[in-house]
Amino acid sequence: MRTFTVLLTIAISVVFVGSAFAVAPGKSVEYAGGGEGKVVFDGKVHEKSKCNDCHPKLFQMKKGAFKMTKKDHESDKGCGACHNGKTAFAQSDKASCGKCHKK
Repeated sequence: MRTFTVLLTIAISVVFVGSAFAVAPGKSVEYAGGGEGKVVFDGKVHEKSKCNDCHPKLFQMKKGAFKMTKKDHESDKGCGACHNGKTAFAQSDKASCGKCHKK
């Protein structure tokens, strides 16, 4: 019984540690966005998504582990996996640049 309690405690701790690093609604994370301005990831805008929709499939959980290139931006790697014009606005739509990139 003691082993079960210890394993349960560890499992619960892992779940809450992961949540502690998540971008919660009302919070945001900023990334360098090159010449287009910084990219602001808003937790409120993305609250309907599940963390494992993007992590670790597209992005590692360590900030700075993914360096988006222009080629990545034009493909379905990274943000383009959802920002494709079907799931969310297309990242290729020049009129939408300001939705993510802030000067």
